[in-house]
Amino acid sequence: MANTTSLPAANLPPLPSYTIQPLPSLIPGFPDAYLTLALPILAYWAVSMLFHLVDEWDLFPQYRLHTPAEVLKRNHVSRWHVFRDVVLQQVIQTIFGVGLALVDPEATFGKEEHDIAVWAQRVRIAQRAIPAVLSTLGVDAAGLANSIGGEHAMLAGALSGGVYPELAQTVFLSGQPISAPAFAQWELLVAKAVYHACVPALQFLLAILVVDTWQYFLHRAMHMNKWLYTSFHARHHRLYVPYAYGALYNHPVEGFLLDTLGTGIAYLASGMTVRQSMWFFTMSTIKTVDDHCGYALPWDPLQHVTSNNAGYHDVHHQSWGIKTNFSQPFFTFWDGLLGTKWVGGDVSARYERAKLAAQKKLDADAAPITASAPTESAICNTKPYQTEASQATSTARSAQTVCEPRVPAGKAAQQAVGSRQQVLDDRQGGGISVLAEESAEEVRARQNLQQRSLPRRSPRKRSTTSSGLKGFADRVGESLHGKSSGVLGVDSGRR
Repeated sequence: MANTTSLPAANLPPLPSYTIQPLPSLIPGFPDAYLTLALPILAYWAVSMLFHLVDEWDLFPQYRLHTPAEVLKRNHVSRWHVFRDVVLQQVIQTIFGVGLALVDPEATFGKEEHDIAVWAQRVRIAQRAIPAVLSTLGVDAAGLANSIGGEHAMLAGALSGGVYPELAQTVFLSGQPISAPAFAQWELLVAKAVYHACVPALQFLLAILVVDTWQYFLHRAMHMNKWLYTSFHARHHRLYVPYAYGALYNHPVEGFLLDTLGTGIAYLASGMTVRQSMWFFTMSTIKTVDDHCGYALPWDPLQHVTSNNAGYHDVHHQSWGIKTNFSQPFFTFWDGLLGTKWVGGDVSARYERAKLAAQKKLDADAAPITASAPTESAICNTKPYQTEASQATSTARSAQTVCEPRVPAGKAAQQAVGSRQQVLDDRQGGGISVLAEESAEEVRARQNLQQRSLPRRSPRKRSTTSSGLKGFADRVGESLHGKSSGVLGVDSGRR
């Protein structure tokens, strides 16, 4: 498709001719429309697997929002089912994208210079308002232009309302040369900046606003309407502890309406080109994955551009915050405007309690190292352990008391006392030093567990507690070495 130079209108520079041609694909033989569908899926799994490796290798435990125990015990869906449903949603997303590509106009190029000239004409027309604006401020635009015209011709022309008599060009109209006005260099630079930067930025902003608005109100409706929640959205909330590749774990109907249709409407409403949509769809996908990654990473730019990040969205996945923080995936302004942002303050203590509870469940479900059962300790036939326990020194009995092996009373306790006495009797490979080390380690472990169950304290208090724990463990060791026998009642009569 070709176009010729048109006759200048209203003393404006004419628009250049152009020839429209099909836009070659970025990858020869693979249409851009299909690349637009492939890139978000590739980005989804690439970023998800990166976070998955961080999980598996436990690279940044200090930035985890949840522990591995929570992932295992608090989620109510297997990783396989999450993977399966995500793939299903991406299949539906691809089918919809192919249908959209079939009705989308063919991508072309060749009209860029013409469109830049259109913006340059708009810049020229806008200058006509300058004299009127200056006159309202008491400035004589014409007189000012005459006074600076010799040294600043372009500025004088702008002050005069976009009049540049020295700028002219020869164009051909129906084969005949005619003289026409020309654009100033600065007008073309402004027009290029608008065309190549400002317009795309506004298109991206509009698309973001459409997606945020669409997802907020539909997401909120799925929480406020019981039928919508139980029929569709409840599936996504089986992940009380989100992880990266569970970002698109949804009911297929919800996945289509919330994500696929929402971004499709944003693409059409913003008037993006196919290549612009590659960036938009891919970045939206990465942002969604990042919001479900389960890490508050200080160097992650996506978690700092807006307040809508992994920490913000993670609150929405908790049982106490599930009806708050509906905004996704970019900004949080709808939550703020409509009063649905979490306002419960710091949640550190809640998160800490959840971590401890999950760990207890995991420990309770752990397979025993031995095949014994606590009920066996009640068996009456305890010989020879009963005799050995009665003959054990107070050192062995005190060591068991300090270590608190948490064995059931009865036969198991007698076994433990007799075992410790045998360690004491071995002066070459055992002896009191072995029990001293064991006692100190047990005390440290017990005190650390107690510290984890306490509310968070200031760094100064934690430091003091840690120091006191070390001193207490050292005193236990000293006691078992006989340096303070009065504490543990060490019997020096038998060694």
